[in-house]
Amino acid sequence: MPVYSFEAVSAAGDTRKGVIEADSAKAARGQLRAQALVPLRVEPVSAQDRTGGGMTARYGKRVFNATALAVWTRQLAGLVSSGLPLERALTSLSDEAEKAPERELVATLRAEVNGGTSFAKALSQHPREFSEIYVAVIGAGEHSGNLGLVLERLADDLEEQQALKAKLIGAALYPAIVSLVAIVIVLFLVTYVVPQVAHVFAGSKRALPLLTVIMISLSDLVRSYGWLMLVVMVSGVVGARVALANDQWHEKWDAAWLNLPILGRLSRSYNAARFASTLAMLAAAGVPILKALQAATQTLSNRALRTDAQEALVLVREGAPLASALAQKKRFPPLLAMFARLGEQTGQLPVMLQRAAKQLGTEVQRRAMQLATLLEPLLIVAMGVVVMLIVLAVLMPIIQLNQLVK
Repeated sequence: MPVYSFEAVSAAGDTRKGVIEADSAKAARGQLRAQALVPLRVEPVSAQDRTGGGMTARYGKRVFNATALAVWTRQLAGLVSSGLPLERALTSLSDEAEKAPERELVATLRAEVNGGTSFAKALSQHPREFSEIYVAVIGAGEHSGNLGLVLERLADDLEEQQALKAKLIGAALYPAIVSLVAIVIVLFLVTYVVPQVAHVFAGSKRALPLLTVIMISLSDLVRSYGWLMLVVMVSGVVGARVALANDQWHEKWDAAWLNLPILGRLSRSYNAARFASTLAMLAAAGVPILKALQAATQTLSNRALRTDAQEALVLVREGAPLASALAQKKRFPPLLAMFARLGEQTGQLPVMLQRAAKQLGTEVQRRAMQLATLLEPLLIVAMGVVVMLIVLAVLMPIIQLNQLVK
């Protein structure tokens, strides 16, 4: 049934916006009048909007961010698991949606499902909102008849990913703030305080302390060529982004990143945790292992690990066990291959992969917190040392002058 977006006025004078299903625009206006609403605008939701392109272009951003998608999936899972038909569950979510873009999107999904389209296919018409992995899991749930259970697992996975990302961001936030404050303070002291000292002692015929001379020279350099340094830094960032746009350079950069002492191990474990979690979810939903591997590979943000996963996929396609294929790729943590082997031996591959994902995620959190805990005092000490040197550079000429007066 066609979907129409509308704008109407109630008897109390309130303006209401939303979407409505009707056979025609005239029928849609009739439904609005039956609800004691005066229609001001009734427009059909175009095919472009249904594919997600027009809708996102109209509102300038995605309808669901990562957090909102996890919440929406959890709500849908609860309604479907309670025995509510999918069409009624979507109707309920559409009616309860607070934002017009979300209401329109869910209403469009409901209309497509009512028209006989499978839920997975309806979701696939909105690729910007629902990833291939999301659609694949939903499709497997529909095929197996366990859509409610699959939605619950999908919501769990989305929430776990968000929780892990939030903890990593939280661990990096404090060091980033301390670093930014330190840079601002140092720039203020070097560009304003130190030049004042240089101006005061400019007429003195006595030689200034070495530390003061160094600070004055550094201040002159920053004040004279600071803009040039900024241009060089911006050019370097732009050049790096251009270079990383090339797949080969990007893969080399990601491979080098994995070799870093601490950050490389964090990146390796984080990517492996997402890979294992997605693979476990897809396998548990009944997705064939080759298709599950192909989808899980797309979750790897590191290009070098993604290449390794694609090569492992080729080995599995040729008949190699999953554990053996992963074990040959040394950039993947050995823990992942070990749990995959246990899963294949016991016939509980999804369970073992989920355990591997949980253990890897816990390791990422622990190491990130350790790194943040170590960085915090180091940054504070480094900031204190730099400020102390600048203050000494300012005070030493004053102390020297006082000694001369005495």
